[in-house]
Amino acid sequence: MALPVVVFDAYGTLFDVHAAIARHRDAAGPDADRLSEIWRAKQLEYTWTLTLAGRYRDFWMLTQEALDFALGRVPSVDPALRPRLLDAYLVLDAFADARACLHDLKQREIKTAILSNGSPRMLRAAVEAAKIEHDLDAVLSVDAVRLYKPRPEVYRVVTNAFETLPEEVMFISSNRWDVMGALAYGFRAVWVNRGNAPDEYADIAPTAVLPDLTGLATLAF
Repeated sequence: MALPVVVFDAYGTLFDVHAAIARHRDAAGPDADRLSEIWRAKQLEYTWTLTLAGRYRDFWMLTQEALDFALGRVPSVDPALRPRLLDAYLVLDAFADARACLHDLKQREIKTAILSNGSPRMLRAAVEAAKIEHDLDAVLSVDAVRLYKPRPEVYRVVTNAFETLPEEVMFISSNRWDVMGALAYGFRAVWVNRGNAPDEYADIAPTAVLPDLTGLATLAF
C-alpha cells in the first residue's frame, strides 16, 4: 500500500474551540465557560439540522448565529463582547501537540490534510495563525459539497482530492460522531478523546483511541 493520507478534523482536534472565550474570560465573567459550551453545542446542532433539512449556510454564518443564541441564553455576558469573540474564533489557538504531530508526519513524508466543517475563510485564517500551512498538503472544506459531516459525501471530498481509496486514509478527530461517520465511509479513524468522554457509538469502534495527538506517531501507518 502507498503511504497513507492522514486527515485531521480542525475544530476541537487541531484548534481549541474554547480559546476564543479563554482570551476574553475576564470580560465575559463567571459564566464564560457556560457561554462557550452553549456556543459550541448550538454551532454543531445547526450543521446537523440544516443538513437534514436539505439546507446549507456556511460555517462562519452558523458560528455567528450560534454565538447570538448563546449570548441570549447567558445574559450575564455583555453582548458588546460579540465582535471580539468572533475575531478570536477566526484565529483559535492550535493545540501544542497538534503542531508537533503535523510536523512529525511531514518529516516522515506522509500526506496530511484537514477536512473540516469550517468555511474556506475560517480555515485559511486558523491555519495561517497557527503557522501550520507548510505541514499540510491540503485544507478541505465541506463548502465544496454544501453538506456537513457526517454525510458520506463530505468524506468523499478526501478520496476525490487525493485519488485514493477510503481504506488508505487515516482520519483523526476529537468528535466521536465524526469518527463514526469516517468509519462508516470506510476510513480508518482515530478518536482523540481529549475530554475523557464515554463512548457514544460502541458498535462502530475506532481504529484507535488516544488522549491527545502525542501518541499518533506510534501507530503503524
